Amino acid sequence: MKENGSSEEELFSYLSSVREEDLKYGRILSSMCTRPHPVAIRAHMQFIETNLGDPGLFPGTMGLEDELITMLGDLLHHSGAGGYATSGGTESNIQALRIAKKQKPVDTPNVIIPASAHFSFDKACDMLGLQMRSVPLDANYRMDPVLVNEAIDEKTVAIVSVVGTTEYGMIDPVKEIGSVAADHDIFFHVDAAFGGLVAPFLPGLAPWDFLVPSVSSISVDPHKMGMSTIPCGALLLRDPEAFGCLNVDTPYLTVKKECTLAGTRPGAPVASAYAVLRYLGREGLSALVQGCMENTRRLIEGMEAFGYARAVTPDVNVATFDCPLVPTGWRVSRTRWGHMRTVLMPHVTRDVVESFLETIGESHA
Repeated sequence: MKENGSSEEELFSYLSSVREEDLKYGRILSSMCTRPHPVAIRAHMQFIETNLGDPGLFPGTMGLEDELITMLGDLLHHSGAGGYATSGGTESNIQALRIAKKQKPVDTPNVIIPASAHFSFDKACDMLGLQMRSVPLDANYRMDPVLVNEAIDEKTVAIVSVVGTTEYGMIDPVKEIGSVAADHDIFFHVDAAFGGLVAPFLPGLAPWDFLVPSVSSISVDPHKMGMSTIPCGALLLRDPEAFGCLNVDTPYLTVKKECTLAGTRPGAPVASAYAVLRYLGREGLSALVQGCMENTRRLIEGMEAFGYARAVTPDVNVATFDCPLVPTGWRVSRTRWGHMRTVLMPHVTRDVVESFLETIGESHA
């Protein structure tokens, strides 16, 4: 640190130069985040100084968090769900497994997850001392309920399924896995960090949310398809009282007990997420999802016209291909099985898709 401070002009000139080094979303097809909606940015700035870690000081912001959880619960068919805004899917998944472990105290507990599970479960199991049992996927990259049943024993404290897998965009058969969880009376967590704001607007899906009676908890991230500012996730529980097992005493704050993982929690992203959901409503969110799905289908059609077959037909707006190319000027990623992976977020417009396909065509030629 310098002895004397910089001028504002010098400071922001430097910050601008640093920001210019970041990639621009317009050519990124590998991210599950996107540009925040304009109303998200406006709401974020209005609540920039709020801290939900001491909610009694910010009762208005605390009320917005409650409204956000109610809106999400209603969308996921349980308006009475309990929950709070997290920093994202990783925190939500850790908290869900903490609850599952506390509700069933056993020696050497284990948790059943699909091979497609997000790496946050590696972190969660390491932190919580859980044995992670990874279940192989079926031919369509979904969790196999039969193998879930075979992996369970008396020390299994939780089962996890995914709605909108990170790598292939698939939705696990939640209803069937839920039947297995119900038969064994095991905590059942649905990681819908990505798909939780996509699946409600897709026609013809089998039940995957709180409509499945055995679903205990769901994680969903407004900072992905909800277009809020970063970071904003949410953890919802069927039974709000289940959060009580996580409470710690906080004697010097305005609340005397707290169940959250983080202490300081920014209120700005919560206001941001609330603003987008209220501004767009179900109709606007549905239109957003339909646009992303149409662009996903167009990308698949275009890639296959060049001879690059889809790895699987996705359930949500993620498309993967048997394609070894590294398209110049574009950012894509690779799955652990080596497929090219793309995510058709709101910033990936039809024009962007066509431009990407043009680059692929030039490379293909």
